[in-house]
Amino acid sequence: MEDMGKLLDAVEAKRDDMVAFLSKMISIPALGPENGGVGEIEKVEWIEEQLTNMGITDLKRYDAPDDRVPSGIRPNLVATVPGSDASLAPLWIVCHTDVVPPGEMSLWDTDPFEAVEKDGMLFGRGTEDNGQELVASLFAMQALFDHDLQPVRTVKFVLVADEELGSTYGIRYLVDNEDIFSVGGPIIVPDGGVPEGDLIETAEKSIVWLKVQTLGKQCHASMPANGINAHRAAAHYMVQLEQVLRDKYPNMDPIFDPPESTIEPTKHEANVDNINSIPGEDIFYFDIRLNPCYDPDELMEEARAVADKIGEEMRVKINLSTVQYEKAAPPTPADDPSVTLLSKAIKQVRGIETKVYGIGGGTCAAFFRRKGLGAVVWATMDEVAHEPNERIVIKNMVDDAKVYAALFLLE
Repeated sequence: MEDMGKLLDAVEAKRDDMVAFLSKMISIPALGPENGGVGEIEKVEWIEEQLTNMGITDLKRYDAPDDRVPSGIRPNLVATVPGSDASLAPLWIVCHTDVVPPGEMSLWDTDPFEAVEKDGMLFGRGTEDNGQELVASLFAMQALFDHDLQPVRTVKFVLVADEELGSTYGIRYLVDNEDIFSVGGPIIVPDGGVPEGDLIETAEKSIVWLKVQTLGKQCHASMPANGINAHRAAAHYMVQLEQVLRDKYPNMDPIFDPPESTIEPTKHEANVDNINSIPGEDIFYFDIRLNPCYDPDELMEEARAVADKIGEEMRVKINLSTVQYEKAAPPTPADDPSVTLLSKAIKQVRGIETKVYGIGGGTCAAFFRRKGLGAVVWATMDEVAHEPNERIVIKNMVDDAKVYAALFLLE
């Protein structure tokens, strides 16, 4: 386009429409059944209607069966906009529609499912993760439509379910069961980033969500000799395993932020309801992100060895299982088209040079990399996903939309 400035101005003019679209999305909780929700169906059906109104009418659903939700399905939506050059592989923009629960409600200043605009920001659960970029990419395409422009490559917007809880019914389902990505093409997963917008993620760590069930014997707390305190044994296991793993996996890889493997005890399930009972069962979880130079299979062997040691010392049985277990995928090469095209668009719009980096978080990009498909993760954001008072800077959403508009016009 000869006058890129006019196109970027058209994106800027859609600022309020983008806020309204994202605000409506936030008002439709899309929680998985593990979190007490009914899935993504209501949100996806609303988005389908809006896409049709925007002029994106080539819509196809790939619904993963899930009898845990009332609809019986977890919807995955692919919206296609034809490009002007059919010889080029399509450009894929992959976002997710599900969100995490609000967490401790007292820590929120506003209703997490009622978007609030304040001081140039928009607050609400799912604003950053992953609503901002879903909206930015769609409205970038609408700006092209307003100028009677067609993207050079065919663009496929892929809106997937279940990203927050392992992607069994989302991108994993699509990659394993549907032959839609075999045509190749650059893949952008805009589900992580930094405030400067200059980093493109090309690598991720291994993920181990470890469930630890400790079994002892319940009794009255005033007579501890009659029981075996599962909670105490679990606490010993938590501390000892963390220390063992930190000592065994000290590698610092500067491509990642943070550079070390992370080993964090997180969720703890309720045991006894009353204070004066010693619990006979205790369940808690670790969230472990392991640098790719290490083998998570060996980590599980270490976890089992520590469990056997604590079990013998404290007369408990410790059962280990994994809620999520993903070995690190091969990194996307720095010269992959998904990197070079996105870098070019960012340079064109913002005048900045980009760098590649890695993260500990897990995204849909890893599933593509395991299939030998280059994929990158990028966005401009403050990294407040999953926190109370999750928010976005509205200017970031608009500026990212400008990058997508430029990207859609690149070969």
